[in-house]
Amino acid sequence: MEKDARPNWDSPMQFVLACVSYAIGLANVWRFPYLCQMHGGGSFLIPYLLMLFVEGVPLFYMELAVGQKMRLGSIGAWHAISPYLGGVGLASVVASLYICLYYNIINAWSFWYLFNSFQSVLPWSQCPVNANLTGPVEECQKASSTQYFFFRETLNISPMIEDTGGMQTSQVLCLLLAWAITYLFIIHGVKSSGKVVYFTATFPYVVLIIYLVRGLTLPGAINGIKYMFTPKLQELANPLTWINAATQIFYSLGLGSGSLIAFSSYNEYHNNFEHQAVIVALINSGTSIFASIVTFSIYGFKATVNYENCLERTRILLLNAFDLAEETISINNVFDWVIKLNASHPEQFAELGNKLEGCDLTTELDTAVEGVGLAFILYTEAIQNMPLPQIWSVLYFSMLLLLGMGTMLGNVTAITTPLRDFKFLAGVRTEVLNGTVCLVLMLLGLGFTTPSGNYWFSMFNDYAASLSLLFMVLIEIVIISYIYGIKSYIRGGAPTYQAWDKELGKTVLTNYSVFGQVFIGLLLASAVSCVPLTALHVYCRNRKHGDIKDEVRTESALSTRFTVIR
Repeated sequence: MEKDARPNWDSPMQFVLACVSYAIGLANVWRFPYLCQMHGGGSFLIPYLLMLFVEGVPLFYMELAVGQKMRLGSIGAWHAISPYLGGVGLASVVASLYICLYYNIINAWSFWYLFNSFQSVLPWSQCPVNANLTGPVEECQKASSTQYFFFRETLNISPMIEDTGGMQTSQVLCLLLAWAITYLFIIHGVKSSGKVVYFTATFPYVVLIIYLVRGLTLPGAINGIKYMFTPKLQELANPLTWINAATQIFYSLGLGSGSLIAFSSYNEYHNNFEHQAVIVALINSGTSIFASIVTFSIYGFKATVNYENCLERTRILLLNAFDLAEETISINNVFDWVIKLNASHPEQFAELGNKLEGCDLTTELDTAVEGVGLAFILYTEAIQNMPLPQIWSVLYFSMLLLLGMGTMLGNVTAITTPLRDFKFLAGVRTEVLNGTVCLVLMLLGLGFTTPSGNYWFSMFNDYAASLSLLFMVLIEIVIISYIYGIKSYIRGGAPTYQAWDKELGKTVLTNYSVFGQVFIGLLLASAVSCVPLTALHVYCRNRKHGDIKDEVRTESALSTRFTVIR
């Protein structure tokens, strides 16, 4: 397709909203709160915000620059920079394809939960009755009603990944619906997706604000918010805290997959993407923090409910064990009575044994949950304890759907845009090309609807586009630095210095001689070469010692063998 014929966003606002809709996804809602919880609450915000400006904004800016400069998808853009680099764009398309395969199954699950929210009693709020009609299903009693509904009713999960089984009809239909809506979002390319993003980028904030107001009124919500913002400064000495902060910024901005390059390729050539990059990055991180406040209010409510339920069970246990009056013990003085009864009736108290639970609010708050466990289990547990749970369930899963669909819009665009750039596909109608891509991806994704589909989902989520994206962005940085940085420097001429000219009585710009240039090269190489040389030295040393150890082990084994024989 000729660049002059390339469609454009209707306005810069559409482009910003498209980037916001793509960048702000499920990771902001279920990954960031988990990392905050795992790395000391407020302490995690320090490396996170630092990495935002050190890593996030520059890389986001770089990808927007590549797309807008070349006005091509990822494959064409990197091929235009250098024919040898077309593989970088191809790798981005493959990564986006993997993401599309497993990401839309989350939207299918969200549809399933949304449809089940329109019931007088939420199906995950209680265990189903067993076949004999004598009580709840035993498996559900051992787990919980929310876990049973997700793993058994929704997934009908198999015990291991090798047990494939047939496809679940309900999941297949929900996946079909998810792909049908995705197709409608991108049916006319940016002309249709540009209008959709006004809704997908804004409605989740409406739901988050509603949930925040509701969350702050829930009992115990303040406990969760305090937990979030109370720093554990010792976590700053943990390297994993900084690594997770850097990777969270990286993945939440959607770097490396080619979506940002595709989006910016539809900009006007002189569009001011510098300000847009900063705005989108700040909105993304601000949304993560805002969503965490909402999530931790729910955390606090759920932890407080579990804590008070534990106290109530302890209260009843003490009342029955020591034959006390009902009003004697309350959940407010349970611990006082535990100490008192332990002192006055030590033998009888010791008989309680393991029946006595260790109720602790901090322990409840320390229970970190991420991913589907947070979205489809923890949140549903909290929702079922709210008044009018159906309303909150509909709002929550509608928000998840829009977040997921906004991200899918970017991932599919990262595939269709490079394909559209190929000349042999230039004559194919946009509706046909986008529909074909969606159909093929839907058929490939049917494997996630089998009983072992959740295990494949975890595999794709953990490995399909994680390390590969980091590797691709590293290559992008090296390429851009070399071609537009170091290479331009070399072409600019030999290195120079200010030399004193006694005849002119002032300093003049003078080129270093060949000797000087060689010495400069040695200065640069002497520092950089420490990395590979040290690694090579350690490798050779370990291999040498390993060979010696192998010989010693062999001689020892032979000696032992001969001893046994004798």
